Formats: sequence, C-alpha cells, structure tokens
Amino acid sequence: MAVPDSMRAMRITAHGGPEVLEPAEVAVPVPQAGEVLVKVSAAALNNTDLWTREGAYGRPGEPGALSGWRGPIDFPRIQGADVAGGIVALGAGVDPRLAGRRVVIDPAIYDAEGPHANPVGLMGSERDGGYAEYVTAPVERVHDMTQSPLTDDQLAALPTAYGTALGMIERGRLRKGETALVSGASGGVGLALVQIAVARGARVLAISSGPKTAAVRAAGAHEVLDRARDLTGQLRAAAPSGIDVALDVVAGDTLTEGLPLLREGGRWVVAGALGGYDVAFDVRRLYLHNMQVIGSSMHTPTHFALLMDMARRAEVRPVVAATFPLDQAARAQEELAARRHVGKIVLCP
Repeated sequence: MAVPDSMRAMRITAHGGPEVLEPAEVAVPVPQAGEVLVKVSAAALNNTDLWTREGAYGRPGEPGALSGWRGPIDFPRIQGADVAGGIVALGAGVDPRLAGRRVVIDPAIYDAEGPHANPVGLMGSERDGGYAEYVTAPVERVHDMTQSPLTDDQLAALPTAYGTALGMIERGRLRKGETALVSGASGGVGLALVQIAVARGARVLAISSGPKTAAVRAAGAHEVLDRARDLTGQLRAAAPSGIDVALDVVAGDTLTEGLPLLREGGRWVVAGALGGYDVAFDVRRLYLHNMQVIGSSMHTPTHFALLMDMARRAEVRPVVAATFPLDQAARAQEELAARRHVGKIVLCP
C-alpha cells in the first residue's frame, strides 16, 4: 500500500482547554529499525487524554504543577494512546509477514525489557499517539488481532481502559468466589473492571449513578450501588462479611469511607483519583487487619498479552458509546468530560 508523505493530525501545542487541540497537516512518521507504521482505523479516548491536555497530573512534591503523564510534555504533541489499525510499512529488521496485519498497539513505554516491566510513559503523552491517520510503534508493542471478532472500534477501546483494569485485577490478586467492589463503574475502566472481574468468577458490587445502572448491570455486575445515596450503608447491606478487593478509580471519600469495610487481608487497588487525590484514613485499620492499599498504573507486558488473548476469544466486548471523526477530537473530549455516556468514545480517522 502506498503511504502518503503527509497526514492529518490533531495535536496540542500547550496545556489548556479543548481549544488547544488543533488540526495540523504533518509529515507521516517513518518507522525506524524495529518499528512499524500503522494506519489508524480507530483511536479511543481516555481520561488521560483530558488530564494530559490540561497538564493535570502534577509532579512529586508539586501536586498542582502542570505536567503530562510522567513529566513535562514536548510540544507539539499528537494525543491518543489507544490505537487499532493495519500495518502499512516496516522498519529495518521487522518480520515482513507482519505487513497488512490488523493490530492493536500497547501504548505503554516501559522502564525495562521483560514481561513484568512497569510503564513509565504513554503514547500520546511521552510520544506521539493516534489522533492522526498514521502512527509508528515498536514492533514488540503491536499485537496481531487479525482473527479477533471484535470491531476496530472495540479493539481501540481495549488498551488503556481494559489494560488498566486487568492490571488492577492482577495486582489485587482477585480470585474466583471473592467479592469485588468497583467504583466509577459506568466509565471505560469501570465497565472493563466489571466485565473482567465477572469473567474471573468474582461477585461484583459496582458503584454508579441512577441513570447508568442498567448499563452496568448489563456488563455483569451482581449489584449496583447508587453513589448519590449512603454508600457505607449500601456496602454493609450488600456485603455484610466485607469486601475482598476494591478496584477503585475514584479514590477521595470512596477510599476513606470504604477502606474499613475490607475483610481481613483485603486489598484496595487504586488507579485513579476522580474523586480527589488528597485522602485520609485510619492507618491502624491497615496494619491491624493485614490490609493492603495498592497503586496500579496501567499494565505490564504480561498483562497486555493476556488481555489480547481475551480479545481474540471475545471474552471481553467493549461498549462503544459514540464515534467522532478525527477533526472533531475537541468535541469528543468535551463529550468525554461531560460523563453523560456509558462506555468508550472513539475517533475514526
């Protein structure tokens, strides 16, 4: 397939509101040795897109500092961590049999080689991402999904949301028969947590808002708790013996109120701070009951490979709430920020 010299992209040139997302005509990136060029068919949005654009991640010792996912952003930056598409060009040393394959890109930049490396950077933040017609990626980060029955929109919804969810579940050591609490259950990561936890054989209690409870139940949640009501009372009624694992993307008061409801040896896994990052709790409950609070940032290469195997077998089926053309990326981000939807929002270049 002939590759053009230039492409359309949406990029940010500074931190700010949706207005800093600007269309641009830029050169198509050339795959270097060990890389492939992917023609983007779908790019899903994530909260990290909003926070990267806003510079909302802070820095160690400076929680209010403008920052990308792991530090200052090199502008201009093409956003977008989640990409599904087809390989159209190969860098030196890449197996020629990969040409034309339908793939999903693992967006993580890892701190080391090996199956259990930790992510320290992200496509769309520390390197250019998928808000464009083409993107490059290291060949070891592309996964052949040619045989998956999932659509390109669904495949694009997997990397960050479902990768983060699976990382949380793996780090929290969720086992069959345990009771799991999922916060923010109607969002992309939340629905992924519900689906994967149910697939693991857990009893899932999900926290959501009234109008979205039906969609959360449809994802498999055994009980849905209304976040607008007395959460502690609902949790005690739904799980009188306590919670084994909390899978939390909200933090804030949810963690403060919920931590005492963990069983002996319970695990509270945090991968977001939608409800606030400044949290207080009684540390005596932590050590006297052998509880654990676990931070979880995305996934490892092993987690991602496991997720791709699940997607090849359609064991998870992402819910796509809406699709937008590439040049409406700012509007798509506004829709994401409004949180009226259930599932994932996807750009289709």
